[in-house]
Amino acid sequence: MTRRILQLLLGLPLYGAGVALTVEAGLGLDPWTVLAEGLALRTGVGIGWVTNALGLLVLLAWIPLRERPGVGTVLNILVVGTSLQLTLDAMPPIDGLGARIAALLGGIAVVGVASGLYIGARFGPGPRDGLMTGLHRRLSWPVWRARLTVELIVLAAGWLLGGTVGWGTLAYALLIGPCVHAALRFLDTDRGRPRPVRPGPVDVGGRL
Repeated sequence: MTRRILQLLLGLPLYGAGVALTVEAGLGLDPWTVLAEGLALRTGVGIGWVTNALGLLVLLAWIPLRERPGVGTVLNILVVGTSLQLTLDAMPPIDGLGARIAALLGGIAVVGVASGLYIGARFGPGPRDGLMTGLHRRLSWPVWRARLTVELIVLAAGWLLGGTVGWGTLAYALLIGPCVHAALRFLDTDRGRPRPVRPGPVDVGGRL
């Protein structure tokens, strides 16, 4: 339990800091951050605070999907956007294409490790992940279809609002999955636990 709590409390702010690096790189963002940036540009509210508000709205969408949040879900809404905003406020501008590429790739790597930390802690999915699994259960869609549909809609809406879409968006889409997968190999707190063995059916004589 101590390890799980530490992973959660480290992973969520680290996630926000990784997203901040991709924002500052200015080469393209993941779909949800594209939407948050677009809304931030239109409203004048900081992108981190918009991220928190979006997380809360997505959580409300769980109600008809009958998903149940965990403590990690609630902390995700409160911490990730706050960390994103505070990191951006403290970060100096990044100049030069090479530095911006490094910031983008570093941000994706940080988000991957952070995802492994908080997902591996198993305190409940993030609000956006729960939306995908909820659509999967309620509509019988494959998870990939639910995720692709939602993220394409979010990406298009964010782009129309002025969010940054570029080759960095494609790089994020291609790299984040392998990064999270690699991180979870070491950080999943449920990995390696012995599973209960269910005995097979036996007759009165003890034969299988």
